[in-house]
Amino acid sequence: MQVNLRTNAAYGIVPLAMLGLFAAYPRKWAPAPAAADCGCSAESIAQANPPSKMPADSPPRAHDPSMAKEGKTYYVFTTGPGIAVQTSTDRIHWKPAPRVFTPIPSWTRETITGSNEFYWAPDISYFNHKWHLYYAVSTFGKNRSAIGLATNVTLDSTRPDFKWVDEGPVVQSYPKDNYNAIDPVLALDEHKQPWLAFGSFWGGIQIVRLDEATGKPTEKDLVAPIASRPHTEGQPGAIEAPYIIRHGRDFYLFSSFDFCCRGIRSTYNIRVGRAKSINGPYLDRDGKSMLDGGGTQILASAGRWYGPGGNSVFREGRTDYLVYHAYDGEDNGAPKLRIDALTWDKDGWPHAPGGP
Repeated sequence: MQVNLRTNAAYGIVPLAMLGLFAAYPRKWAPAPAAADCGCSAESIAQANPPSKMPADSPPRAHDPSMAKEGKTYYVFTTGPGIAVQTSTDRIHWKPAPRVFTPIPSWTRETITGSNEFYWAPDISYFNHKWHLYYAVSTFGKNRSAIGLATNVTLDSTRPDFKWVDEGPVVQSYPKDNYNAIDPVLALDEHKQPWLAFGSFWGGIQIVRLDEATGKPTEKDLVAPIASRPHTEGQPGAIEAPYIIRHGRDFYLFSSFDFCCRGIRSTYNIRVGRAKSINGPYLDRDGKSMLDGGGTQILASAGRWYGPGGNSVFREGRTDYLVYHAYDGEDNGAPKLRIDALTWDKDGWPHAPGGP
């Protein structure tokens, strides 16, 4: 069973894709030339996302949500200072919980200058008897990035054994690399072997095998590409935010195409491909490889909601839910949590409400 969908019998845990409370913040981006065109400076984000005036029970603000369930409580982790956390018992009404890092791990500031305690796209998973929280440390327009790991035996901050343990960096990228070490997601193959997928722009989505005991690659485990898009004029290879699940005997790679972080001008959309092996090759419904820009679109801007992306998948019972953020056209383009039940057709492809 894929780890982010696993139920832990001891706790009644079902890891899920998560929600967040941040209206606007720098995220990740493309190589420097594309970054200059992204419209995602702190100033432009602030202008696109003024304070919300929506009712208190409207969908919470979220970006790159990853959610888990322990006992009767849902926990949502999202991009933000120290990694933001919210809790709910009904997935409708949310309240803030303690941030993951207070104080922050010193290595993040020392390793990635300018990251400013702001961590991107956390992924929460349970395996090997503890929670694993992977997250990205980076700055806009650069691929000098790192993926960090924190572990905990529980998500319940009221328990005496609650403590986030900083496990340090897992994967790093440097200017010489043709990939960007952000947007991590943990997945298990058919043998329960853990893998980490990640990536944004540059050479696209990558995957690397992890050691089960440490949650990190060994020296023998090499990074390999599993999805990318061509770099052409006006199109800087805009693919990021991978998420892998297993459905039946196949593996499914979800990713976000195009551009986030522009409010209602965001063009994010969610694509998917399928493979027999966790490390590919992933093909879309038309048989095109995701290494060649393939990807079947399952969700794009529609009605009130713009730029859906940054998704994960939550399995509860026999239902799979697509959990993602989208920009609210009725609230100044603020990013909000969205949860849609997926359906699977007779050919084994997922569909989201409002999708093609």
